[in-house]
Amino acid sequence: MSSIFITGASGMIGQYLTSSLLHKKHKVFAVDSKTNDFVGTDENYKFTQCDITDKAKIVPIIENNQIDVLVHLANSVDNDIDPLITDAEAKRSKVTDKYIYSAAVKAGVKCVILLSTTDVYGIQKGREPIRETIAEKGITNYADIKMTSEKLMDKAFRKTDCIPVIARVAPIYDAEHTDNLHAHVYDSKDNVGYIFGEGDYGFSFCCVFNLIDFLNGIINVPQGRYGGVYNVCDSKITTAKDIIEYEKDRHRIGAVIQRAPGSEKTMLYNKGKMKNDYRYFDPTLTFHNWNYDNTRAKRIAPMRWNLTNTK
Repeated sequence: MSSIFITGASGMIGQYLTSSLLHKKHKVFAVDSKTNDFVGTDENYKFTQCDITDKAKIVPIIENNQIDVLVHLANSVDNDIDPLITDAEAKRSKVTDKYIYSAAVKAGVKCVILLSTTDVYGIQKGREPIRETIAEKGITNYADIKMTSEKLMDKAFRKTDCIPVIARVAPIYDAEHTDNLHAHVYDSKDNVGYIFGEGDYGFSFCCVFNLIDFLNGIINVPQGRYGGVYNVCDSKITTAKDIIEYEKDRHRIGAVIQRAPGSEKTMLYNKGKMKNDYRYFDPTLTFHNWNYDNTRAKRIAPMRWNLTNTK
């Protein structure tokens, strides 16, 4: 079995990944500023509680334990940081990336996986599937953070034997964590859910289990043959109607109003808030129906999970 190092191990994604890896008998080295329920439960789990910027504690773990794969989840919104992204978060992420990548190179880590975001693509003019080859033009602070992380990764591993993998993940959800879904059908100003017409328009999201399957697929490939950039998301868009029904069934949304298609153009939109707040949704983008092409990722994992089978 392999030795895996996880940053941001106590976040939602980190805990799902840890559970999966331990079940497969991998040896897991984990760091996070918060503890978690895995500590002390498995001899294959070694946890260090410290801030992700604590180079003095983290570098020796990477350099002294023959790490096969490093999964860099820290400084990611859907894992462990607040959706309101500040300059301090950007600085923190850049400092962290630099020393972790450097330590991985020095230690001869075989593969490094970075959790990035589909936000890096920014706003698209057409409705063509968004492929990994499209130029990055993110407009949010979070996109800036992850574009920087990707560039630093490319520079760090370009002339090494380490295989870099960038997972550009659509907004994450599971049965209990649906804030990303909720944001696309909820008007916080009027404190109501809303739907345009019959709600047949949709958005791209990623069930956390699709992401975990993908990460496991990369980790389990001998010698880490699969490098590069991957769009990781559900294979089909999730409609607004699906979200409303899902949240209503779980009593997480109250009143829902039906609005006429076209009225989204008159809804108040805070451009500044969209730049700073990862979850803020611009209603004028409602009918763009962007779909990320996950063909490359589906060669690694089937992407079989969606809102209908996530219980």
